[in-house]
Amino acid sequence: MKRWSVSVLVAAILAVGLVAQAGAAVIEVEGDAYVGIYDKYLWRGWDLSGSLPVVQGGADISTHGWTLSYWSNWQLKTDEADGFKSGEVTETDIIISYAHDFGDMLSVSVGNIWYQLDGLQDTNEVFVGGTVNTLLSPTLTMYWDWDACDEDGLFFTFDVSHSFELMEKLTLNLGALVSYNLHSDYAVSAERDYSGFHNYELSVGLDYAINDQFTLSPSFVYSSGITDGAKDNIDTETLAGVSLTFAF
Repeated sequence: MKRWSVSVLVAAILAVGLVAQAGAAVIEVEGDAYVGIYDKYLWRGWDLSGSLPVVQGGADISTHGWTLSYWSNWQLKTDEADGFKSGEVTETDIIISYAHDFGDMLSVSVGNIWYQLDGLQDTNEVFVGGTVNTLLSPTLTMYWDWDACDEDGLFFTFDVSHSFELMEKLTLNLGALVSYNLHSDYAVSAERDYSGFHNYELSVGLDYAINDQFTLSPSFVYSSGITDGAKDNIDTETLAGVSLTFAF
């Protein structure tokens, strides 16, 4: 996998944002570019960095309901036992999605995630999600790995969230998520394939608006398996980090 430096990653992300901002008046686009540092890479309860710190960054460009997104994970320290090497981009995702509001109460999004992975077969997931625009913004999302999974390849999440304005420019974000695995065996070894509730996550974060375009966001997540099938695959984990977002 190609080695990137932090400076190159940050420059690439900001360049996307600046180019998109320059063309916004012509094609009416909006979006953001962001970069953050975290004590590990945690995905659906799996520790994918050997409990070592990572840099994650990406960009989103949206127009007329369509969004094109880029995201990468960059390993900061080497863990030879798990095969994670410092300076390597271990994953890059390309996502295309479409969102539409059905009245004031329901928002629906559909899209595809292309996972490009170091050491694993690349794969694709299509997703469909719906949010009820009311208290706690309850959201149900279904993911289907139609590419690398051998069985059903379905994964579901249900989450709620709420934000509180603590003071001018400072917002507190709270969230909770529960997931269900339906034979999505891509990230699970064949002998441990299972169907059942997977993990729950509790999250807390702050958004500090430095100005109209830049936001600094420290965050913390607690994740733990629910059923025996999940606990055979994942451990109880915590995730802490901070990110900087540039909105345009």
